[in-house]
Amino acid sequence: MPGAPLTGAEALMWLLDDEPALRSTFVSVSLLDHPADLARLRERLVTAAGQLPVLRQRVVAPAFGLVPPWWADDPDFDVARHVRAERVPAPGALRDVLDLAAARAAAPFDTAHPLWELTVVDGLEDGRGALVAKLHHVLADGVGAVRLSASFLDASPSPDVPQAAPAPGAARGPDAGGRTGAAPPRLPDLAALATDLVAPLAAGAEEVRRAVAGVAAGVAHAARDPNGAAADAWGAARAVARQATMLEPARSPLWAKRAHDHRFEVTSLALGDVRAAGKALGGTVNDVFVTIIAAAAGAYHRAHGAPVDELRVSVPISTRRDHDASRNAWAPARVVVPTGDLRPADRVAEVHRRLNAVKSDPSLGLVDLVATSARLLPRPLLVRLALRGVGTVDFACSNVRGAPFDLWIAGSHLEANYPFGPTAGVAFNATVLSYGESLDLGLNADTGAVEDPAELRACIDAAADEVLGMARRRRRRAPGTPPAGGQLGGNA
Repeated sequence: MPGAPLTGAEALMWLLDDEPALRSTFVSVSLLDHPADLARLRERLVTAAGQLPVLRQRVVAPAFGLVPPWWADDPDFDVARHVRAERVPAPGALRDVLDLAAARAAAPFDTAHPLWELTVVDGLEDGRGALVAKLHHVLADGVGAVRLSASFLDASPSPDVPQAAPAPGAARGPDAGGRTGAAPPRLPDLAALATDLVAPLAAGAEEVRRAVAGVAAGVAHAARDPNGAAADAWGAARAVARQATMLEPARSPLWAKRAHDHRFEVTSLALGDVRAAGKALGGTVNDVFVTIIAAAAGAYHRAHGAPVDELRVSVPISTRRDHDASRNAWAPARVVVPTGDLRPADRVAEVHRRLNAVKSDPSLGLVDLVATSARLLPRPLLVRLALRGVGTVDFACSNVRGAPFDLWIAGSHLEANYPFGPTAGVAFNATVLSYGESLDLGLNADTGAVEDPAELRACIDAAADEVLGMARRRRRRAPGTPPAGGQLGGNA
């Protein structure tokens, strides 16, 4: 008997997974004060797999795709297959661990078994250790991954009885915002919807026409729901149509190529400084983070003689309710952000305005419905549409809230925790995960687009110094002194 089905969005990710440009794999690198105890970690995961079915389940796909894939227990589940050990060569630098993690990310999962693995790494200089964790996006989003990791994390070095560290209670990354659900739709205004579709249809995009037909069918189904399921369906349908038919290509003149070869870089930001910057400059932690990445992207372009004023970023908007156990609860949004040579206060204000506008987009509540409709398209057409969609985006940003207290993994103290989100066809993904008083940032760059990821990471450091430094200067400003700069105009 089939188990729980994948959601529409999860099924769509799974269907597209064998396309290298669209693969959805999360990786994290946890730096430890000494190597974790492999036997102890395996024992913890045996216990966790007994309590969390997803850790022992695999995805089973139907032969003809008429029904969505479902979760089923792996009859050959063996924790030793998923928790392994590897030694990096001397001198065991951080670079060696990052290269190992990138290689792990590039290797496809064995789909006959659960979609996660942990690698205990030793051989690092000064007797330190690391843990490389890898999981598929259908298993969980960033928030879900943090909650799953609580199954093998401890809040003390040697608990008498193994106790998982409490998972963060908030459903969002630091000040990330996002919808917590949607109210019921009314019957869509099909004439208004058609107006939004005329331009792309007139352009002769047959693929888009067929995709929009799937969207319209899905919205009509929601409208017929006797309980009425999502607010303002006609507005939501129009918003979905705008997203589905966005044909404008990515804006970067440098990042058009893809090699599907990835390099990982890391850095960290002081969480207290980022919070203070948000307060001083009129934004949130997430606004400051996106501002820093956008400024770094602009600086990289200027350094390569290709200045650009704006780029399009993909950001996940959480649709998770607090304590929701959903594996994936997010909606993708594409936002044009300023990358020109602006003052930090101006940049933060504009990023704040544009991200806020996206968070209220009514299409967020219908993402799963649209994904379910899209999954029924012929696969070649679906792949073309998906590649066209990611071709409109320059880079991706995401942030996840982690633990504000110290953690241990099988007796080893966790010193830093760097996340690497999937690029899914864009030039790079910059993801931050809070841990204690740090925002640990993982940069996953496609080397076909970003030829020098280390230079981009240096641009991120420089942009952070500029934005956080401006915030410090503002906090020291004498009382009554008017602020410098103001908001910019423009369209999100």
